[in-house]
Amino acid sequence: MIVTVARVAHPDRFVEVFRTVGMTKRREHGCRVARVYVDPDDAHRMWSVFDWDEEDYEGFLADPEIPAIARQLSLQAPPVHAVAVVELDA
Repeated sequence: MIVTVARVAHPDRFVEVFRTVGMTKRREHGCRVARVYVDPDDAHRMWSVFDWDEEDYEGFLADPEIPAIARQLSLQAPPVHAVAVVELDA
């Protein structure tokens, strides 16, 4: 799992790009599932959760088309990776 947090100027625009152009590009790079959550304390902060292998994710980030897609997402700053503190079976 990969989790990122991003502050966006236009939440609706972020979701639209995430579910169209972003989905296509993520699939190309092996992402199995992606979810977006809106922070309950800030409607402009989006949490994205990906079922993605780290190697495939790194390939996605290196794709030359990603900067243009990122600009379409209305990001106010680059996404920040949330680091897991612990992983348990249940």
